[in-house]
This record gives sequence, C-alpha cells and structure tokens, in this order.
Amino acid sequence: MAGTMRKQRSLVVHARTAVLAALLPLVFATGHAQEGPQTNLPRVPLAAGMYQIDAQVALTPAQRQIGLMNRPEMPPQEGMLFVFEEPATQCFWMKNTLLPLTAAFVADDGTIVNLADMKPQTLDSHCSGKPVRFVLEMHQGWFAKKGIKAGFRLTGKPFQAGAR
Repeated sequence: MAGTMRKQRSLVVHARTAVLAALLPLVFATGHAQEGPQTNLPRVPLAAGMYQIDAQVALTPAQRQIGLMNRPEMPPQEGMLFVFEEPATQCFWMKNTLLPLTAAFVADDGTIVNLADMKPQTLDSHCSGKPVRFVLEMHQGWFAKKGIKAGFRLTGKPFQAGAR
C-alpha cells in the first residue's frame, strides 16, 4: 500500500513539473514586470467547444498579482489564464481592474469547477468551489452568452494529460 501511494505521489509531482516546464519558456520570453497593464505576456490557445480563446498566461507570482489590472480594454476572445503551482482554493478580487470579468475556476483536466462574475474596482472575494490550479478570466458574460457553465470542459495544452 505504501509503495503504491509513493508511486502515485511521484506521478503527481512529475505531472506538475511537466506542466510548469512546458509553460516556463513562455514566461522567459516576456522580459521584466511592468507597472502598467500586462499586455505582452505569453499566450496559449484554448478552446471552449467551438469557441477559441486567446489566453495570456500569468505564471509567476508577480504576473498573477497584476493580472488584468489597469487594462482599459481587451478583445472579446481574449482572456488571462492564471497558473498556480499547486491546487488550492483560489480567491480573486478586482482592485484596480477596470473591466467587468467572469472567472472560471478550472480543474487540471480543463473542467470548469465554478464561475464567478466580478465587478470592476471592488475588493469582493470570489473563490473556487474546490482546490484548482487554473483560473481563466474572460469578459463578464462571455461564458454565459456561449452557454458555458460549471462542468463544461475547456481544452488546450495546459489541460492535456501529458502536460500535467
């Protein structure tokens, strides 16, 4: 039993390392952090069924802290994918964020755990319903207009079994 648990733990650690290794080259291509809006983060294509998403990737703590703050506009098919090292209850707020957003809290396999509409420039906390490593922010209403709800599965490289 202990040997099986150790093997499973080893596989989980290897999977997490593979995801980070796959995304790290994107981070190093971005240069140093900036004070204004982040518009030059690396990008990864994602899909929600037939809908394509051009997602900027916020992988480092500094990138995640800035997120979509101070952005006056964003194309409708664009969003930001926040990637965390370990699954945890992720909570977001909208301080200095000008756009109304919806956060999709996403499991490792791409399944949306829950969605939260967030009002601009507020300190209200919006949290995942269970521990997740991914959060995808899109324009508020983007998911609803496309009929995408909790339980829907997003696709893309971060959610592929080989990348975990």
